Amino acid sequence: MCLGIPGQIVEIVEGVDAAGKLAIVDVGGVRREVNIAFIVDKEHTVADCVGDWVLVHVGFAMVRIDEGEAAATLALLREMGEYQTEIDSMQTSAAGNPA
Repeated sequence: MCLGIPGQIVEIVEGVDAAGKLAIVDVGGVRREVNIAFIVDKEHTVADCVGDWVLVHVGFAMVRIDEGEAAATLALLREMGEYQTEIDSMQTSAAGNPA
């Protein structure tokens, strides 16, 4: 199952793409490169995204969420038994896409 899983943006990837909308997101200690185009606009620039909590789904930060919502979602995923499955999936795909 592919769920949106909360992660925190820890850095912006410089010089990789022309639009500059790639970032490193930490999800449970696994760091992945994700596209942040969906959460960037005139009022919230790429630089403003560092530190944001987001829901990550198939390599995209889909929406910004607050830290409390992130913690609640992570707790629910752990309770459902889906958390480790998603982390394992991210680790497997990170092996082919080092961050």
